[in-house]
Amino acid sequence: MNSDLRQDLVSGDWVMIAPGRLPKGPKSLIKKMEKRKRSPKKGCVFCDPKREPGKLLFSYPNKTDWQIKIIENKYPAVRHNKKHARFFKKGPYQLVEGIGHHEVLITKDHDKNFAHLNKEEAVRVFEMFLDRYLTLANNDPCCAYVSIFHNWGEKAGASIYHPHYQMIAIPVVPPDVSHSLNGSERFFKKHKKCVHCEMIKYEKKEKKRIIYENKEAIAFVPFIAREPFELRIFPKKHFPYFEDTPNEILIDVVDALQTGLLRIEKQLKDPDYNFFFHTAPIKNKNKYHFYHWHIEVQPKISISAGFELGTGIEITVVDPNEAAKILRG
Repeated sequence: MNSDLRQDLVSGDWVMIAPGRLPKGPKSLIKKMEKRKRSPKKGCVFCDPKREPGKLLFSYPNKTDWQIKIIENKYPAVRHNKKHARFFKKGPYQLVEGIGHHEVLITKDHDKNFAHLNKEEAVRVFEMFLDRYLTLANNDPCCAYVSIFHNWGEKAGASIYHPHYQMIAIPVVPPDVSHSLNGSERFFKKHKKCVHCEMIKYEKKEKKRIIYENKEAIAFVPFIAREPFELRIFPKKHFPYFEDTPNEILIDVVDALQTGLLRIEKQLKDPDYNFFFHTAPIKNKNKYHFYHWHIEVQPKISISAGFELGTGIEITVVDPNEAAKILRG
């Protein structure tokens, strides 16, 4: 079975789709996967009321009978001890102080991850994301970008089993986001259209890689999937900024994300995964009208080896069409 190289419309990166590297098909890959081990509630730092995992910033609905709470990360990647981050040079290198915020959103149930929250709970998590996002964006001049992400399982980088989500506000726009913004802008200047809207239009026409859609949101395996069973979740309408999305649309985005995660859990033997938001930066609000915010989900199934690290070309061993078929069930 021949492989093919596909170029990402947005980033310009190449991806190799090589199903021939799995002679027994994707089911052989799934069969090898190990089911996640549950960590007991006893001793959990997020469950024990006597332990202080980090400074409490907010709790819902109240401090004692909380369902969701937000704390400062006890071991933060960045610290907020200055109002402005200093940029400076050291020889040929450019540096910037690691000034920002690192916060953790915790849901109460020790074993109920995002996929298994009820609709009201899941929407509430998004509302809390939005509230903290706006607080950081509007009140802190050092924040150029706020990254919202979730690590589920050790292979995805989670050091604590209890479901939690993170927000890191930093003084620079990260390179992956910059590449996405620049590629979206190039496409818009050339075609006068949003590149992501065109992707959604094509996926709806092809119907091969969509795993779920509702009135306002869509979930599909991208044509240029960098990882087996990777998912993208988009609001169907064009919104550059997560924070500007109407609540009725966010509700459908939440539904699409939960459905996608449940499909991954059921069809792939519950692998570890990451999901993260890609949204236009919080500064220069009128600059990024061409962008289309979305969520990316990456199951931790394959490992980048020498070729991928040496070339920047990811090898995906499951054809995106086949991956979508498996996830649809």
